[in-house]
Amino acid sequence: MLVFSAQNLAFIAVPKTGTTAVEMALRNHADIIFTKHRKHMTAQKFDRRLAPFLDRSFGIRPERMAVLRDPEEQIRSWYRYRKGKRQKGSDKSTFDISFDAFVRDVISDDPPPHAGIGSQWNMVTGGGRVLVHHLFAYESQPVLRAFLDERFGERIEIRSRNVSPPVDAPLDDSTRRALRRARAEEFALHDRIREAGGHLVSPV
Repeated sequence: MLVFSAQNLAFIAVPKTGTTAVEMALRNHADIIFTKHRKHMTAQKFDRRLAPFLDRSFGIRPERMAVLRDPEEQIRSWYRYRKGKRQKGSDKSTFDISFDAFVRDVISDDPPPHAGIGSQWNMVTGGGRVLVHHLFAYESQPVLRAFLDERFGERIEIRSRNVSPPVDAPLDDSTRRALRRARAEEFALHDRIREAGGHLVSPV
């Protein structure tokens, strides 16, 4: 989570959407930086707690931006990350679990620790309503970068950071259908962003 007063912007950091790369590129411009457990503050928490504080204390009402990834690929990125050596031996490791089983665990009614990853939908909405002004598709990086260049008035260099190692992670068609049913709203929102050319503007 970054807040930029001069650019009237707040960055909602949705996990596994390249947030570390964006934050490293923009942190020198930020007035407020939240890290560690507060790095991934939801848009709803921002709306309820931080936005009123910023308005009351500093008279700023920043627009919010976030990046969303194809839901299956975002979950696959979580799987790759938790399959790494740093996670091995912990209850969050996916070292001995197939991606198909991981997805089934993620969408289960009571996900085990290794599948407790939240959702992109819950990161950017509240009460079923989108709470972010500018939503970008992870797959449309040039659109995101053009927006940042214009808003910051300079070329923003975004370099890959914290990239999980590639692993074979196939998904059975029946599991893919179950995933799309379980996260229909998230898939639909990502589709809307893509249909909008990679940048969806919403009133908040």
